[in-house]
Amino acid sequence: MSDDRPLRESHIRSLLKGLTWRFVATSTTMSIAWIVTGEVELAVKIGSIEVFAKILIYYLHERAWAAVPHGVVRKWFRRDA
Repeated sequence: MSDDRPLRESHIRSLLKGLTWRFVATSTTMSIAWIVTGEVELAVKIGSIEVFAKILIYYLHERAWAAVPHGVVRKWFRRDA
């Protein structure tokens, strides 16, 4: 018997996705900051601020999209509507 209910992202899954992505993205930000400034300490400071701000922003973004029912976006772009 199949369950036809649409899959939804859980809060925990969204949070874990955000954390793993932030590790990759913050590492990239710190590397770029180090290359641009030549200062490791400044690169770490930039990365430290960026990581917390963007975890929150990413989580809110995921939850906002989780609230949009599947199929709604296609309706926004249909030409015959």
